[in-house]
Amino acid sequence: VGLPDVAAGGGVMDYVWQDREIKFDSPPNTLELRRGEVRIDSLNSVEDTKGNNGDRGELIVTNLRLIWLCHKSKKTNLSIGYNCVISINIRTTDSRLKGKTQALFVLTKFNGSRFEFVFTNLVKNSPRLFTTVQAVFRAYDTSKLYRDLKLRGAIIKEKQLVMLPKEQTYNKVNGVWNLSADQGNLGTFFITNIRLVWHANLAENFNVSIPYLQLKSVKIRESKFGAALVLETTPRCGGYILGFRLDPAERMQEVFKEISSLHQVYSMNPMFGIDFSVEEKPPSLHELKVPRKMDDVEIVDEEDAGDAFAAYYADESKTGDREPVFHEGLGLCIEQLRDDYSVDQLWSVL
Repeated sequence: VGLPDVAAGGGVMDYVWQDREIKFDSPPNTLELRRGEVRIDSLNSVEDTKGNNGDRGELIVTNLRLIWLCHKSKKTNLSIGYNCVISINIRTTDSRLKGKTQALFVLTKFNGSRFEFVFTNLVKNSPRLFTTVQAVFRAYDTSKLYRDLKLRGAIIKEKQLVMLPKEQTYNKVNGVWNLSADQGNLGTFFITNIRLVWHANLAENFNVSIPYLQLKSVKIRESKFGAALVLETTPRCGGYILGFRLDPAERMQEVFKEISSLHQVYSMNPMFGIDFSVEEKPPSLHELKVPRKMDDVEIVDEEDAGDAFAAYYADESKTGDREPVFHEGLGLCIEQLRDDYSVDQLWSVL
């Protein structure tokens, strides 16, 4: 029981925020692809019609998010994680560069606020914007078992693990007690290259699937049942602490070492589960350009921070500008707020 803890892949696994957050006008380093993130496609002439109508930019489609970069200034940018996306639709909009045209509407929710993004492809008769984004988001939405902890799922069939694409089982361990109940439940471990799965022998639907992506630490420590293998998950998936017991102690140490090793290997090259294939296409203007070197200087301009995301708020009930009213607390005229909003609430967003 004196074995060391192995936390987050021995410090290798970084927090994966790219698919879970929305960022506005971020510094360049936040737009760089992280380990396991892949650029699937890029479109060089896309307008951010809602927030920067009239400005051309590049839309990068990765397996975790959408990134939009304004051609005029790279400081004007967006990062939209797929986990924040509620819906993606194609509707008509008014573009300063293209007039009345079909555009991609992306409705999202992040930190309790809804944001809507509208992207217009400025290349004539090109459906690539619509087909690529919708296909990648669909692949992301249907591959959650790679990234999210799952309790009592349909993952076991006839005592065998239902395998995910590109998943490999490295070990099947019988005689594993789940210590979540007072009396414990006897079951089986499946240790794969993507996740750790346990199910009860007497009830296949009593199971848990823990992706290495959500595994915060692996420990062996004392419990009321004796030495136990303890798995702690990340806060974003509930911060579960799951205890298991194997006999003899030497066997539990072998399983501990195997899980720790696979977790570290996965951390070096995470597999997020978005399978894709790109058809042959001519190189984009971006690929032909010599990359511009960015100065290592960060300009802090907090005065405009609120406007960066205010333009994207999704207020479906608003059809036009409301009448201006004088606000005594601010000492100036502002657009009349909705009944369910106050200045204090909007100010707290910043």
